[in-house]
Amino acid sequence: MSTVVMGKKKRIHPHKFTLWVGLSSIIMMFAGFTSAYIIKRNQANWVTFNLPGIFWYSTAAIVFSSITLWMAHAAFKNREMLKYRSLVVSTLLLGVLFIVLQVIGFRQLYINGMTLKTNVSFSFLYVIVGMHAAHVLGGIIALMVMFAKAFNKRVRNYDIIPVEVVSTYWHFVDFLWIYLLVFLLAIR
Repeated sequence: MSTVVMGKKKRIHPHKFTLWVGLSSIIMMFAGFTSAYIIKRNQANWVTFNLPGIFWYSTAAIVFSSITLWMAHAAFKNREMLKYRSLVVSTLLLGVLFIVLQVIGFRQLYINGMTLKTNVSFSFLYVIVGMHAAHVLGGIIALMVMFAKAFNKRVRNYDIIPVEVVSTYWHFVDFLWIYLLVFLLAIR
């Protein structure tokens, strides 16, 4: 009889695998959008534009929300539930602030005549940033679920997987926004 012990293969959790497949799809979608943007900007009717300054404030909000979620994840691991709850609330509020600041920024663009029908360059801006906002809204919904679970008195489940999945997704939309902002500033 052999005394060789087979090591247990470390497998990725199905929720994490699904998340990574989804993130890969999102990356491909935004790669397509930004590639089309680069190609279309060489057309004669392309209009360059400046982004409203409020987009910098929204960037600060989403970066800080990533930091608070990272801290919440650490607090959850250490079972510091009061700290975890307050950090989840902070992250959720900062995520909502990001969306509000984005809406204000697009309202400024609209007031300045930069509408979907004005020029194809503005249409690209609205589609690219609008799709990012839709993904942030999905993250806010996930944060709301985390919020509900964090404050549920009856649930005492310390499963880290949902926290890790939401954290990974939220950090992804944060980095995606930074990429899009740099892209829109560099490629006009």
